[in-house]
Amino acid sequence: MTDAVTTSPPSAGAAEPYRWRWVALFVILAAEVMDLLDSLVTNIAAPAIRADIGGGESTIQWLGAAYTLAMAIGLITGGRLGDIFGRRRMFMIGAAGFTLGSLACGLAQEPWQLIAARIAQGLLGAVMLPQGLGIMKEIFSPKEQGAAFGMFGPVMGLSTVGGPILAGWLIDADFGGTGWRMIFLINIPLGLFALIGGRVFLPARAEGPTVRLDLLGALLAALGAATVIYPLVQGREHDWPLWAFALLAVGVAVFGVFGWYEARRKAAGADPLVEPSLFAKRGFSGGMVLGLIFFTAMTGFWLTFSLYTQLGLHYSALKSGLAGIPASVGMVVAFIASQALQKFGRRVMHAGLLVMLAGVGALMYTLHAEGATVTPWQTTPALAVTGLGMGLVMAPFFGMVLASVETHETGSASGTLTSIQQLGAALGSAILGTVFFERLKTADFASAEQITLWTELGLLVVVFAAIFLLPMHGRPEHGEGEEPGGDGAVPAPRKADAPQAV
Repeated sequence: MTDAVTTSPPSAGAAEPYRWRWVALFVILAAEVMDLLDSLVTNIAAPAIRADIGGGESTIQWLGAAYTLAMAIGLITGGRLGDIFGRRRMFMIGAAGFTLGSLACGLAQEPWQLIAARIAQGLLGAVMLPQGLGIMKEIFSPKEQGAAFGMFGPVMGLSTVGGPILAGWLIDADFGGTGWRMIFLINIPLGLFALIGGRVFLPARAEGPTVRLDLLGALLAALGAATVIYPLVQGREHDWPLWAFALLAVGVAVFGVFGWYEARRKAAGADPLVEPSLFAKRGFSGGMVLGLIFFTAMTGFWLTFSLYTQLGLHYSALKSGLAGIPASVGMVVAFIASQALQKFGRRVMHAGLLVMLAGVGALMYTLHAEGATVTPWQTTPALAVTGLGMGLVMAPFFGMVLASVETHETGSASGTLTSIQQLGAALGSAILGTVFFERLKTADFASAEQITLWTELGLLVVVFAAIFLLPMHGRPEHGEGEEPGGDGAVPAPRKADAPQAV
């Protein structure tokens, strides 16, 4: 069977489509599910993890930030590795590495071991994920691509709702005394399925070094991101020493050097990591700011809400996961409704921000009014409204930002935006997690959550203003359900878009 299914897919003019394309789709979806689950579960599991293997409060922040930061760095070059070395080969390398990283997470005995394994997961996930999306563009005809990419919606929806519940159930069930470790070990059968299925059902393709990797650019981007995130997480535990602020300044300077280097590389006729011309476009630059702040706010919201429910309200891991279901349902409703709202352009995003502001405000009122006796049923209305607002902002995000981008810039632009998503998620764990734990030094959990939600409101107001920088309407040929990528359209939202603790 292997020989029959490893031939290259037919060209555009061939009569017969690739025979195993629908089976290949499920292999690719298995990889997406692994990635999505691992971006969701650590917030639910963080209190249990810390109670078992120790670590400071920053350990909780690093569980999510290490993964998303590594993913942000890796995605910059992950797609191009497939272009150069072959997508099936890189998919299998990524799947094997991600599975081994999951095993390392499940076996970790010290906080640093777990964080290192999370970094490995993020980097290898960034190698794996872009290949599947590129393969789909190769094996499905334009007519079938809508149905194929449409499969991501239900799968992501089920994973978003079920992932945290599954994590909570696995932790509370404590199968064989594994406790929180099972949330990582469960990736092993999924990873083996992706690895074996990739070898058998994904099409082989000849290597084609059409571009050269910008390794120095990738190194500069990684250094800049790391020197910003690290002091934000660790500075609080060391009472904000001078080196923390110095590192932040270094990070900003490195990003400046990165921009200069990319412009110089483009002028020399080489392939830049990011097209310098993108930053001259108000819509794209504004979209980067908008995306960075929005995903910072969203990820931090779910991290601190999960911590508050488990540590402050003493919910079990399963109960905390169940508490977030209304927000997941609200997001699914918003994604469905957004298809009928495309004609309203960026007004949908403004409306979503107002709805989200109302939901966060309602949650603040509920937590204040009910105090330590608040139940998941009492937070349901506020969280449902918050999730609805999140979905209305996220659904049109990529189409709106990419509307001001030229066709030849689309690959670089979409890769940059996806990395911005992940960087925002890392910043969310760093910034709002720091606000939450800083407040805990002098107050109780309720007060810490309240000040975090006030910070959330402030960030959302900035996002509301940044939306005015976007074009009025998205580019119709991409549609609101797709994110143009380096290989064509890939589905949006991605995993960093999903609630991080629902």
